[in-house]
This record gives sequence, C-alpha cells and structure tokens, in this order.
Amino acid sequence: MTRSMDFARYGDKDNSPFFEEYLGRLLEERDRIGLTEMIGEIDALMLTVDPGHSIDYVGELALMTPYHYLVTLESETHWTHVMRIDMNSPDLLVREVKDPNIRGIFRSLNEVYPIGAYKPNSRYMGEILRVTDLHGVVEQQKAREFRFFSQNEIRRLELPGNIAVSKPSPYTHNIVAYMERPLDHIRVYALGMSSIRDDVQERYLAAKKLQNELGIEDMIAPIDHLATRVYCQNREVAILEWLSWSSYYYWGSYDIKEQNSSTNVTKSVHYAEEARSPAKVFTANNTPYFVNHIERLPSPTETFVRNYGPRLHHIALGVRDGQTQNTENIDYVVGKISGQGRQFLLDVIGSREEGLKQIFSSASEHSSLIIEYVQRFGSFQGFFTKRNVAKLTHAAGVEEELIELQAQSSGPH
Repeated sequence: MTRSMDFARYGDKDNSPFFEEYLGRLLEERDRIGLTEMIGEIDALMLTVDPGHSIDYVGELALMTPYHYLVTLESETHWTHVMRIDMNSPDLLVREVKDPNIRGIFRSLNEVYPIGAYKPNSRYMGEILRVTDLHGVVEQQKAREFRFFSQNEIRRLELPGNIAVSKPSPYTHNIVAYMERPLDHIRVYALGMSSIRDDVQERYLAAKKLQNELGIEDMIAPIDHLATRVYCQNREVAILEWLSWSSYYYWGSYDIKEQNSSTNVTKSVHYAEEARSPAKVFTANNTPYFVNHIERLPSPTETFVRNYGPRLHHIALGVRDGQTQNTENIDYVVGKISGQGRQFLLDVIGSREEGLKQIFSSASEHSSLIIEYVQRFGSFQGFFTKRNVAKLTHAAGVEEELIELQAQSSGPH
C-alpha cells in the first residue's frame, strides 16, 4: 500500500497544528481506503476563453509550448479544442463560449472580481484526474462529504459526459473531475460533434512552422507545475482539500518574506516526473489585505486574488537542459519568442550555479494565464530559489497593477 506520508519534506514555512494533524490523518485515511491507488495522474486541464479568442490562443500555445492541435468538439454553446503532447502528459481542453451573453456558474465566479469581470468567460476551470474505478472513487468521496455536479448539471454546463465533476472549491474556485481510463486506452471526451476545423488547423500549423523555424520546438518540455493563488487564510485548507481530492502528497512550503507570501508545493505519489503529472503549487499572502495600511508590506499575491478571485496564476513548462549557440536553452527560447512580439515580465533570472533559471511571460490576453519557463541544471530537484520567486512575484504584481488600472478605466465588457 502506498504511504503518502513517507515522502521527504522541504521548506521553512511553519504550518499550524491543525494543518499538521489533519495532513497525516487525511492522507493515512486516503491510503487506507484505497483512494490513493484508484486516483492517478492529471489527464487533462480545462479552461475557457471569451468568444473569438480560442483560435488565437491555440496559436499562442502552439508557439510557446509543445502542445499540438488534435480535434475540435462542438456542442450547442461551446467549441472545445483538444490539444495534446502525447499520452504521457496532460491534454489541454481550450473551451470557447459561442455567445458572449451566456450565463453560468463559471462566469459568475469571475464577475464579482474587478479584473475577472473584465473578461467574464476567461478562466482556468480545473483538472481531470484519471481513475481506475469512477463509481468507486465518487462514492468514496461523497461519503467524505465532497460534492459533485449531477449528470443533468453536467449536460447543462456542456462538460464531457464521461467524467464526474466536483462543485467549485470554496478555496481555489477550481473544479476537480474524474475520468475512468485504463492506462493503455486513449483519452476520449464525450463532448459533441468532432471535427478538425480548417481555421484552427491553419493557425496551429503556422505557429508550429514558426516554432520550427526558430529552432525551439525540441527545447520546450511538458508542463512542470500549475500555480494557484489563494487568500492567505485559505492556504492550508486549499492544500488539504487538493490532497483529499487527488493522490498527491505535501512536498513542502517556503516563506518568501520579501514579498510577504509563501509558496507551497504538492506532488504526485505515483510519478516522480512532473511531465507525467504536474506538481500543484499554491501561493498565498502571509497577511490579509486589511493590515497593509498598518504593516506597509508588499501584497502582490493577495492583490491578485482580490482582483481576479482565487484561480490559477501560471502554467510552468520545463526547458530542456543544455545550451544552443553558447546560450542556455531558456535564454535562447525566450529570445526567439520575444522576437515575435511576445512580452516577458523581466529578464531570465537564476543561474547554473543556483541550480535553475526561470522567467514569467506577460499574462495572455486570451486566458489571463502567465507562462513560466524553468530550466534545471544537473540534478536540481526543486521548483525555485527564494531569490527567484521573490523577483517573479514582484514582477507579476507590477503587471497586475497596470492591468487593474486599464480595467478601471474601461470597465467590464
């Protein structure tokens, strides 16, 4: 039996007695009742964009990531473009709402936040996890008081009919879905008519042709981690909730005092390689927003959550270790993509001596998500250095201040 508490812990962040007690109790129970073994890797990531944005976003992803356009699934109110690297990495499901006036729970999660309301249908939704026994997992989770959408609600939301979908988390606003699939079976999403759209294919092929011409197509690796930002008071419960939904374990937390925040990492118990099942990272302020006028501390993480709501902040992709033309691969990739007009928030930071180099792109105008690139050197196993993450957090906060000003001047769409 897998023992989810046997993994080494890293970091310097102190957790509460509540967290430490229930971390052990929840993971030991999860192991004992068989959920850890029944719940596997992340099979897919789901996100939605506003009308008219999905084709451009597919092109953006095709240039900046290893993903390929596979097929489009059409339902009454959505197009869903399926993007895939291979069956050893998660798919991306890029959903576009056809009607800008359509209402729904995911839009409502945006509309109560000032910048979220600016792009009401643009949000990351959550992950689909592969399971070996869908009915068994759902019944176990219901017995633990977790809640799911009914099949009628899934049909109304036009989510794939062959998955079980949780209600949005009160802490992260993300959903978790389960899909039963033997490892040797291909991923299939029951979501309407299937076709390869000429307009999407054209944009995809143009982006991949450019990626090839730039010489970067073999340098960008699959997703390394997914980083969600939450309110400071929800840090511990968001981590424990995700561990209860998944088969991940608690890798550890680092206190980033310079930016008044902490970075908290969870990883799959089944796969050591993040490319197979990305790490899930949670970032939170150390203090709530209403003490800022007293403490005068930086607050980029809490400000982001107040503007967008709790949600995914960035998707990090690996860059294969090595050099091209006497330049580290990450610097080469960023230089080539920057030359196509894509903006980055700062210079590449870190060094071979520190173990890794990292950089944030500017937020996508289509999904509001940031792309991070990370190149590890040699045997470096971590996700950041404290100096790096402080600079990245600060740079993202500066951009978000500019976006906030733009949203205030133009108002919601």
